[in-house]
Amino acid sequence: MKQGDEAASVPSYFISSHEGFQGSIKNFTEDFVVTEIDINGKYVKTSQATETPGCASSEEHKSSVELKENINCSVSQDGDASSEWGVDTPLPSLAGFDLDIILGQSVSEDLEQFVLTLREKNQVGLELSLGSFSDKHQRANVHRAVRHRFPFLMTVTIQPEIRVREDPDYRELARLVKDEEAEDFFRFIDAKVRGSSYTFGPDDNKEHRTAVHHFLNKRFGKLVETKSFSSQGRTAISVRLREHGKPKKRTAEERKEEDIYTAFTLCKENLETLEAISYMAAALGVLPSDFTYAGTKDKRAITYQSMVVKKVSPQRLKERTAEFQKRGMRLSQICSVSEPLKLGRLQGNHFDLVVRNLRPHRPVDKRSSATDVHAHLAALVKEAVDNTQRNGFVNYYGPQRFGGGQSVPSDRVGLALLKEDMVNAVRLFFTPEEGTDPQSLAKRHFLQTDNAKESLALMPLCKPRERLMLRALNRYGSGPDGCVQAWLSLPHSMRVFYPHAYCSRVWNEAVAHRLSTMGHGVKQGDLVWTQTEQKPESGGGTGSSQIHVVTPEEEQAGVYTLGQVLLPMPGNSVKYPENAMEAWYQERLARDGLADCRFRVTSLKLNLPGCYRPLLAGPRNLSYQLQRDDGGGGGAEGETKQSSDSLSLILNFDLDSSCYATICLREIMKWDP
Repeated sequence: MKQGDEAASVPSYFISSHEGFQGSIKNFTEDFVVTEIDINGKYVKTSQATETPGCASSEEHKSSVELKENINCSVSQDGDASSEWGVDTPLPSLAGFDLDIILGQSVSEDLEQFVLTLREKNQVGLELSLGSFSDKHQRANVHRAVRHRFPFLMTVTIQPEIRVREDPDYRELARLVKDEEAEDFFRFIDAKVRGSSYTFGPDDNKEHRTAVHHFLNKRFGKLVETKSFSSQGRTAISVRLREHGKPKKRTAEERKEEDIYTAFTLCKENLETLEAISYMAAALGVLPSDFTYAGTKDKRAITYQSMVVKKVSPQRLKERTAEFQKRGMRLSQICSVSEPLKLGRLQGNHFDLVVRNLRPHRPVDKRSSATDVHAHLAALVKEAVDNTQRNGFVNYYGPQRFGGGQSVPSDRVGLALLKEDMVNAVRLFFTPEEGTDPQSLAKRHFLQTDNAKESLALMPLCKPRERLMLRALNRYGSGPDGCVQAWLSLPHSMRVFYPHAYCSRVWNEAVAHRLSTMGHGVKQGDLVWTQTEQKPESGGGTGSSQIHVVTPEEEQAGVYTLGQVLLPMPGNSVKYPENAMEAWYQERLARDGLADCRFRVTSLKLNLPGCYRPLLAGPRNLSYQLQRDDGGGGGAEGETKQSSDSLSLILNFDLDSSCYATICLREIMKWDP
């Protein structure tokens, strides 16, 4: 087995005992091809044409899409939204959009300097031009993104130019309340979510509250209503958007465009899903959160997946396909649909993989001929594939879950967040890799100087997470409160990734411990899935009412198989096995200082309910073939060039969602490929 963080993130316990073999994957991008399987069990179309007569109709597509739940919204899941006074409704966040992308780095830097000048010199009447934007969608996006980032600014269009200046209403409100409260209030006003509310901090001065009421009613009375309320002996002002208020005047054309949804198949190469979306959003003049999809896909691969974009017509999307292709993205199957996609609404993925430079684990007798070596490898491969097809594999989370290759694994950052050690979490996040690449230089500069502004100038544009956090650190400082704001600058899905990585690490260790100490039989106190018509989602949650605890009689009678056994990923809404594994979880969490962890990070609006994941997974529709290498392929980094005498293994199989092809390969090969 390989050593190091990437290998260590996945325990070395296997379910089958065959010998396996060595080899390498992802030598070339085309060696790892992933095709999404939709909720109806169909592979997404892989045609490269941008216009296909066979595109599913809106009614056919409707069954595979749900109401919008995109991952670029930082909406808290801690509780139900409420319109009661004093209970604020979380608002959508535009923080995932990088102003460097939409404005360009030069203009974005000018805007940052303009804001610093406003704040430092407290001058009135200053203006800055952001340039001309001929496309109305881009103009709308600039207005929304700038006002969300800098609520104290107002944007004005002198077509096609956009100018910014300080909002005089903001200046007046900031004299009455704290700056951060004024900013949050203006974000609330700008979002215009019907029935939403915003609550200022406690204020026991009645005269001061009256002044705030008067200002709000004078400036925003047509949009909001205000009320003082008492809670736990303190009084505060809550503001609620009027139900009958019109959020804004829109033309008939704009209202029509709001309801447009366009589906397409995205084929991307050597790009992360979120990176691809950022490129497309900037080019189309929409937000990344206007794109919805069923699941993210590997970066180092060719991947095919369904997507839906809001507010973009099929024709407008087709006009941009040539531009996207230059970025490594091919769009096909473009057509109108009625709804967005929902994250997790897929059955799984199909994989077409090539493992190159096959060789046995044990040295081969030098006197053996190439024919003998190939026959020996063929026997090893057949045994390994047959065993994995029959027994499945341990359903570990793969190295990608932990940021494989990073100097500090993502789960360590997640542990710091769960312990609410925000400063340490930020410093772990910015730990550089070895080397002198621009990203590492920028991270190293931040850790050495604590100068977020200079580090931001060094950070490449293609690193949106790092840039968002550096901007927040520059604005709020690098103390505990500033670090909280840095994490809040990331969309909810990015923030929650790190605590989930920690919980995934615990799950990996738990399943290895369960199998090595309790064997492959189903034991009393194990948790099993009781529904026969469908399996729990491999990476998602399922209600505790559907989870059954194995009784002594059921263990004795062998009612359940190992394939039905689940283990919980830690969280605040899961039950643990009622056997030795319960104590193991308690001890494991206590070892990391989480004995009393509630798996909520209130300051970051994170709630981790936990989920149940099957111990085992298995490939479906598995086929393979061996072929002689052509001799032209260079091996993976650090490996020698392949000879024409070496063999490659071509594998084709399907996996359920949230299962990892690299883990399936690992079971087959008994090797970290």
